[in-house]
Order: sequence, then structure tokens, then C-alpha cells
Amino acid sequence: MIYPKKEIVTRYPGNPILTADDMPVACSAVFNSGVTTYDGRTLMVLRIEDIDRYQHFRVATSNDGVHFDVSDDPIILPEDPEAERYEGTIYDPRITHIEDRYILCYAAHSGMGARIGMAETRDFKSFTRMPFGSTVDNRNAAIFPEKIDGRYARLERPLNSKNEGDLWIAFSPDLVHWGDAHCIARTRHHSWDQWKLGAGAVPIRTEKGWLLIYHGACTTASGAIYRLGVMLLDLEDPKQIIARSQSAILAPREPYERVGDVPNVVFTSGAIVAPNDTVRIYYGAADTCMCLATAKLDDLVSVCFER
Repeated sequence: MIYPKKEIVTRYPGNPILTADDMPVACSAVFNSGVTTYDGRTLMVLRIEDIDRYQHFRVATSNDGVHFDVSDDPIILPEDPEAERYEGTIYDPRITHIEDRYILCYAAHSGMGARIGMAETRDFKSFTRMPFGSTVDNRNAAIFPEKIDGRYARLERPLNSKNEGDLWIAFSPDLVHWGDAHCIARTRHHSWDQWKLGAGAVPIRTEKGWLLIYHGACTTASGAIYRLGVMLLDLEDPKQIIARSQSAILAPREPYERVGDVPNVVFTSGAIVAPNDTVRIYYGAADTCMCLATAKLDDLVSVCFER
């Protein structure tokens, strides 16, 4: 058994930072929201579940990364009957700032299964649809914040025939045509990430590699438990894993992480590197609320190598 030398992630004492009560509409939950910086502020694209389980996105902004103002209006994607065939519900957005625009990746789910939906914006007021980024049974997409060897790169999580999920990477010349896909990280038997794993936050460039905060799940007699881990991918060839944490960096422990619509879940869709190399990890808890934890960037890198 391998144990971490110390806890490197600190929960914000005022968690949760956003709940259904903070939303300007009646809803049951807000969770698994994408995060970026925009115009000098922290910006979230919230995943909100209405009381009838309809999912929609809404922008929230913050000057301090803790207290958020939530937009009165939802994000409206342009009407497209063909696209809407595959969007019975949308969820789990990630936001990548690349070049002069922001790319929103999300899961688009219908009776035909889940696909990777994509849209772009420059102001978070108007959005342009992009072609779907995958066929069926693929989600958890996070695009790297810069091109690699002249191509866009994207992490994703297709499901296999056993309803298990490994971490893959795919490449594109134009953000439309995706291919050259490779499985880069497998689930680990008898581990906290033995069932499914997938990209969490958009990868963060460090001197030692691309730092990825990812989620992993294992099954138990009472259901699944979702935790967070970290790995480092090679800067020039992110198909290659440099190091991967043996232990989870964050696991459900607090009541707001253990009790909710889906118990025992911590799940991140975004992280921000703040001053003094403090990483703010924004995560959904129990599929019910949004929370915040912090860690030092160097500690997150170091734990990847810890044995």
C-alpha cells in the first residue's frame, strides 16, 4: 500500500461556494462547472439542473475567485435542428482559452448516447456552434490551451464495451476533424481509479510537463466513489505520461461531498493558477453544489512522482 506523505489540497472553509439557492431560477443543483479567466476575472460556465432535471449552462463571474455573480440569462446556443437531435441534455463543460477565442466542450446526451459538443465564443455573450467532436459514447473532453506540433490536442474519455473508461488523446488540424487517437492512461485494478477516469481541468503547462487534474472512480457495494488525482504529460508529446499520482489528492469526506443527488463525488471541470502559484481547483460535490480547494502548483507536480 502506498500512502501520500501529506495532504496537499486544502478545502475552502466556506464551502460550498455555489448552491441551488444562489441561482436566479428555481433549480435542484449546480455542479461540475467549467472555469477560466476572462477580462481579469474568474469566469464559470455553470452546469445547472432545473427542478425537472433539464440541464442548462449559465455564466458566473467573480473578482476574487470565491464570490460569484450569476447571470440572469442562460447561455443560448444557436438553433440547429440537426445538432439538437443529439442534445437532449448538455452537461460537464470545460473551457479552453486558445489563440483569440474560448472553446467550450461539453457532453451532449440524447437517446443515442453521449457525444462531445463544442462551441466557441469571444465574449461569453454570443456563441457559435462547432461540429460535434466525436461519435457516440465519448465525453469529458478538454482541449489543450496551445497547439502541439502544429495541431490542436484534446483529452477525451470514450467508454468501452464493459462500460469502463480510460483516458485518450486525439488531434485536429482545425478543431473540426479529429483523429490520430491514442489511449494514454488506463484504469488501475484494485485502485481508487479502477473503473473510470477522465480529464478534469484543462491541462496546465509547467516546466516539468502538462499537469492534468483528473477524476477517477471505483465501484463499491453501495455505489461509485469519485476522487481526484494528477498526472504529468510530456510537453512536446502528450501521448506520453511522465508521472502519475498513486494516491488521490482529494476524496469525498465532508458532508456536502458525501450527501447529495449522487453521493460520494468530487469532480472537477476547471482549475485556475492564481498568484503565488496557488492552484484553485473548482469541483462539483455530490452532483449538488460547487466547491473550491487550493494547492501549491509545485506540490501537485511533486505528488505525481511520489512513491
